[in-house]
Amino acid sequence: MSIIRRRNHEVPSLNTASLPDLIFAILFFFMIVTHMRKVNLKVRYKTPQGTELTHLSRKTNTTYIFIGQPVDTTQAANTAQFLGSAQSQQDAAVCIQVNDKVVSLDELSAFLQREQHQARKSGEAQQLTVCLKADRHAPMRVVEGVKMALRKANMLHVNYYATEKAPSPAANP
Repeated sequence: MSIIRRRNHEVPSLNTASLPDLIFAILFFFMIVTHMRKVNLKVRYKTPQGTELTHLSRKTNTTYIFIGQPVDTTQAANTAQFLGSAQSQQDAAVCIQVNDKVVSLDELSAFLQREQHQARKSGEAQQLTVCLKADRHAPMRVVEGVKMALRKANMLHVNYYATEKAPSPAANP
């Protein structure tokens, strides 16, 4: 009778030669899919709704202006200094943020002229666009002040940000 010997079979090790390629492919996928926020919001706003809206075709060289209530409570106590001295008490609860900086209505025109001057240095002044994101309850006096500051800075290409209004069920027979 023969003796049956059991052989110790070793499990082959995992081939990791293609692992860097796999990790690079996953990294590349997430770089394409992820949208990075460029601006830290210091203003809280609810966008108005509209029916005839179009998408912003080119987002490069866009200056964002946010009009709304301040996010920070310590900033809310000092909003009168951001809006200038001629504003009423009703407008004191509103802040204006340009890109990443909170500015007053009085210094908004000078700030926008500096932005436009920097864009001219890089040769992109013709394509400079302003996207105005205002709270739906913001006083029109503040929005008009921002529009006047844009005119003074000669920034005439302005987009107004809004969300799509849902169609009312009564409109469909």
